Amino acid sequence: MLADMAAEFAAAAGVSRASFYRLFGSREALVEALDLQLEPGARERILDAALTLIGEAKTAGADYVLTPEMTNIMEVKRERLFATIVEEDADTSLATLRELARKLGIYIHVGSLAIKLTADRAANRSFLIDAQGDIVAKYDKIHLFDIDLPNGESIRESNAYRPGGRTVIAETPWGRLGMTVCYDVRFPQLYRMLAQAGADFLSVPSVFTVPTGKAHWEVLLRSRAIENGAFLFAPAQTGEHTAGRKSYGHSLIVDPWGEVLAEGGEGVGIITAKIDPARIAKVRGGLPSLRHDRDFTSPELAPRRLAAE
Repeated sequence: MLADMAAEFAAAAGVSRASFYRLFGSREALVEALDLQLEPGARERILDAALTLIGEAKTAGADYVLTPEMTNIMEVKRERLFATIVEEDADTSLATLRELARKLGIYIHVGSLAIKLTADRAANRSFLIDAQGDIVAKYDKIHLFDIDLPNGESIRESNAYRPGGRTVIAETPWGRLGMTVCYDVRFPQLYRMLAQAGADFLSVPSVFTVPTGKAHWEVLLRSRAIENGAFLFAPAQTGEHTAGRKSYGHSLIVDPWGEVLAEGGEGVGIITAKIDPARIAKVRGGLPSLRHDRDFTSPELAPRRLAAE
């Protein structure tokens, strides 16, 4: 009943998918991940939709909620972006989500927000908010997406955003969370570092393009989970945004063995999966590759034998 209500509201509000999954450990928790479809001028409406879905999830017992990358805006035009975004302390989306976390007594992980740093530079910043409404961790996306796609689409995230330089692991009541964002997923060394530092769960809130999503989305996420023996949560935006930009959607929940526990499609819907944190120790114990890393030298090109030799 709750799932049907949430899906109906999401469809009416332009929210494309709400994904729910459950963690089982020393403390049971219900976790929610939202897929959003942001449209021009729709910030307030989409925030209202997300708040409603979070409230529905809390009614069902949710303790942790995860939203996609760029929860507050999807704007490809640099001028319009900087005319809209504000500094962290002035961002109403963040303030509203902090108050909601406090009111409901849940963790809200904001996949990322566009946060103004200077007049011409922003941060793609992820926030973890605890049940008291306090920001307990922040992560600025390290790897920025600059690409020319075969379909003619050109994206230059570095034209507007400043890359982060810090890796971040956050303590939660259910284990340690390694925070990343979208394009980071193509850099496995980041996830290895997080896992070796104790991350049990890896978050990859995203806005994947359709061409790269169809070709690489699932295999990249499953690979990061397998390599590190960690659960991976990847909520994603979906559908059409500004200037014809389309996002792939297809949220995934992956277990430490690389099994896809749940996958969202391109439309409105709810996905569920049972997650047992004890499986992390079981997988890592049976395949302890995190303990088998070795130092080695930088590669050197082997000299060719001379013909006379």
